[in-house]
Formats: sequence, structure tokens, C-alpha cells
Amino acid sequence: MEKFKELGLEGEILKGIADLGFETPSPVQEKVIPVILGEENDLVALAQTGTGKTAAFGLPLLQKLDASLNKIQVLILSPTRELCVQIGNDLKNYSKYRSDLRITCVYGGTDIRRQIRELEKGVHVLVATPGRLCDLIKRGAVNIEAVRAVVLDEADEMLNMGFKEDLNFILEETPAERNTYLFSATMPREVERIARNYLHSPKEISVGKKNQGADTVSHQYYQVRAKDCYETLHRVIDCAPDMYAIIFTRTKMDAREIAHKLQKDGIDCDALHGDLSQSQRDDVMARFRSKRLKVLVATDVAARGLDVDNLTHVINYNLPEDSESYTHRSGRTGRAGREGISVAIINSKEKGKLRRIESILKKKFEYREVPGGEEVCRAQLLYYADKILTAERKDALMPYQQELFEKFEALSKEELIQKIVSYEFGRLLKKYTGVENLNLSEDERHESGREGGKERGGRSRSANNNFTVFSVNVGRDDDFTPRDLMAIVNKYAPQKGLEIGGIRIFDNKTKFEVDITGIENFGSYFRNVNFNGLPFTVTETGERGGEMRKGERGGKRSSTANNKWKGERRKNGGNSRGRFGEKKKGVDNGRRSGKKY
Repeated sequence: MEKFKELGLEGEILKGIADLGFETPSPVQEKVIPVILGEENDLVALAQTGTGKTAAFGLPLLQKLDASLNKIQVLILSPTRELCVQIGNDLKNYSKYRSDLRITCVYGGTDIRRQIRELEKGVHVLVATPGRLCDLIKRGAVNIEAVRAVVLDEADEMLNMGFKEDLNFILEETPAERNTYLFSATMPREVERIARNYLHSPKEISVGKKNQGADTVSHQYYQVRAKDCYETLHRVIDCAPDMYAIIFTRTKMDAREIAHKLQKDGIDCDALHGDLSQSQRDDVMARFRSKRLKVLVATDVAARGLDVDNLTHVINYNLPEDSESYTHRSGRTGRAGREGISVAIINSKEKGKLRRIESILKKKFEYREVPGGEEVCRAQLLYYADKILTAERKDALMPYQQELFEKFEALSKEELIQKIVSYEFGRLLKKYTGVENLNLSEDERHESGREGGKERGGRSRSANNNFTVFSVNVGRDDDFTPRDLMAIVNKYAPQKGLEIGGIRIFDNKTKFEVDITGIENFGSYFRNVNFNGLPFTVTETGERGGEMRKGERGGKRSSTANNKWKGERRKNGGNSRGRFGEKKKGVDNGRRSGKKY
């Protein structure tokens, strides 16, 4: 407690965290708490998930609150309902001895009328998801004109989820004389742009290096034939009986299929994906948090904002397309100083992608051989033996003890152990006896690694130096395709027939090259477009055009090129799937003005 006291915390806040077992501040808490308590700086803090960020901003902000002012003084924005609720609960625990403070959470997927009634009672701290808060502001149900501090938690995730316009709108509604504290695990260009536009001379704090993973996480990979990926996953899980993990897949269909296969193979797991209702999602998460499920299979989109402690493993059944997504995935284990393992299961074509992630993160991935049957059985048997040795003696069994002794007295110790093991592990031993060796030969691994780094089909890079690279906030997880991109560009761009170069579709975003010679503010033409209910946000990346692979998802082409899907759908408004269209007109989002207090 003395170290927290030295940081400037006092009174009821110290008493509250003492009850929670806080002893020594984490690195991010040591750096952030004094800044928020003692300085009038805005703040950009780069830190991985699970490093204690909520306490880092929550403790000093709670201490600075004026309970006599019955208005919202602190606004905390988070990307998902789960994280919103988690932050709210943490703040209530920290301030348990400040009964005069009122903390409320608002988020989608629940009755907005109940949330409005809570706000009418008066709130000092509001924790919100951007979409629901925008709705409340537009209804006139919430007043944030007295806000003194705004926290953007997991800012990169909020932007990845398409909340850019919502954030702009919310920040414009808050007073210019406020402090803004931005927390992010990675620092892509979109986050840097938010910091430039809405933070005044921010102090920058970094715990770890930009866009790199935590040092407490070890990175491993298994390289196998594509047909063997599931069996490899199954063996990796069976070889770690105490595993508590999230498995990441590329699509929700993959998540469903993998979870179904694992369930059939006797593993306690379930899937988390976008097709679940909120009540179904809550049920899955309740079972996972209570460890009734040892494995959760999820897409990146569905797992955003999840805050689960003590994960032993993160398994990448499909590698993400970019290092930032990998950083978010792997950062879910190895928290609070604990060791964690991030596993990638790759086929031969993914070796180049793995090496690129290694290079960007400056982390070396350790090659591991797929466990054989003997290794799996040994791990399971030793785990079972340890459970027996550490099991507490139950007094309730005492009345039956003599009968059991008499039942087994004819057996030697060795015979008894053999029978117990045979009874308990008969299915496992039968399954793994004489199983196939799934490991590639060294020549196969190295050959596939060389092939993985080649350009697809040996194509040369695009020669058009007039290309500008843009990014949109939808991708593979949203069922977004090159067809959708070209249809949207053709419908909403100010010129028809724009030349489009490379298109790279990632899990949760898409990059594309387009020749916009003579067009200014290209992204603004898509401001009122949505796709699958998501705002379609087009931003310039700053990357040099002409360097994406020609032919990546189609190569150089015209947005009105002759193709089989050009016909009637173009006549009907350019909607290739009927899933994108105009958004409701929103508030013009400008840059905040005014000086700091």
C-alpha cells in the first residue's frame, strides 16, 4: 500500500484497493496515476491488455471527483458491452468506501429506457459504448457538458469496430476544457489521427514497445499439412490438460465447426460469434468465466473487449492478416506478470505470413513438433495422478472406507493402479495408440517456407505510381468481398471507372489502391454509407501506392470493368448484395477548439 500512497492516492480509495488485495502498482499504474492526479496534461498511453489500465486511470479519476456536483464528470468509452460492464464493476469496487459516488454503465443490447432512468437519478462517472451513448445524446437523455475527463479505452479496437464517426460526434459534444486520456494496445494511423485531432500536447507513456506483444508471452507454432490442422489442435489441447484458452478462427462458420468437432471429441468448449443473441453470448461467457468451459472458440470481432483473467493459452487456428490483430490476440494471455503461451497452427502456405508477423513484432516463434500419442497419454496420466495426490480427503467417505479396503485388498498396489488407469483412460489410450505422425520433414518445412515468401504466381507489383492506398473498417469477418468494394466505389465515388489496384482483405479491415487523380477528400464521399449495418469508413493510410501485390484479390482493374456481376445490380443502385446503403445523416464532425483548463 505504501507504494500506492507514494503515487498520491489516499483515504477511501487506498482502503478500497487494500480490500481487493492490491499491494504493488503495475508499471502502467506507476506511470499513469501521478500524471492524472498531478498534471493537467492529456495522455496517450500505449499498454497491452491485462496490464492494469483500468486501475491506472480509474483510481486517480475517482479520487478527483466532486461528489457535491451532481453531473457527469468522467466519461469512459469502451468498445464492447463486456468491457464496459467490467470497467464499471472495477470502479465500483475501487470506490466501495465512497458511497457518495454514482457510477453507471450504458451499452447496446439491453433496455435503453432502464438506462435512461438510471441517468435521471444523477451520475458522476459514465462508462459507455460509443453507439449507445450517441443514441442517448441524440435523444437528449444524457448531458455531458460538465465532463472534465474523457477516457478512450482500447481506442484501436473502437476504431477497428467502425466507431470513428461516433467518437468524433461524442468528443464534439464534450467541453473543450477537458482532459482526454487515450489508452491503446497498438498505435495504428487511425489512433494517431484521433490523438492529433482531439488531444492537446499529450504526454506519451509507453509500457512495452509500440505494436509489440508482452514479454510474458512465449510464441510457438506448429507447421502441418492443411488437412491435419484440426487433429493438431486436438492433440495440443489434449497434451495440456490444465489449458484455459481462447481459440481464434477467421470466420464464424469456422468457429462453429471447430467448437462442434471439439465437443464431439469430449472437450468442454463452445463458440462465440456474431450470430449469437446477447443472451446466448452472456450464457457462453458465464460458463467460460466460471471455467465450466476450458476452451472458447471465437472470431476476432466476437472476442473484442472480452476481459478474462488467467488464460494459459491463445491458439491461432487461423493466423490474422496483420500484426496488430495478432498482438491483440496474444495479449489476452500472459497478464499480470503471469506466463502465457500463444500458439499458431499453420499450413505450408502460411509460413511467409508468420515470418512477417515475427519481423514486425520482433518476436521469435518457436517451432514445436505435434505431440504423438505417447506424449499426449503421458501428459493426461500425470495430470490425473497429480489431481489424486493433491485431492482433499473427504470425511463423507469414511463410512465406506472399510468396505473399499476389503474390496481391493486382493490387489497389489501395481494392479490397483493399472485397473484405475485402464478404467479412467481406456478411451484415450485406445484413441492414441498407433496414431499418425503429423510432423513435416525438415525439408518440407523449409521448402514451404521459401515458397511462402514469393509473390502469388510470380506477378510483378503494380506499376501505377498514381495509386493512393485507403483502408476501410470492414473485412473478412464481415463477409466483405472485392465485389462489394468495387460496387460501393462505383456507386459513391465522384467519378466512374476509377482504376483500382491491389485489394487486401484482412479479418476486420480492407486495404485497397485506387487512382484518385483530380479528386480531393476521396473518403468523404463514403461518409453516409454503411455495410451490413456498420458505418463504411474510408481513410487514407499514408502508405505509398503501387506497392500492394498486383492481383491480390484481383489486381489492377476498373471499378466499372466488364464482369458477370455488373448488369442489373448496377442498374438497381450498385448494390452487389443489397447490404450497403445510406446512413442517417449525422452531426458534422469537426476538430475541437478551445483552450485547456
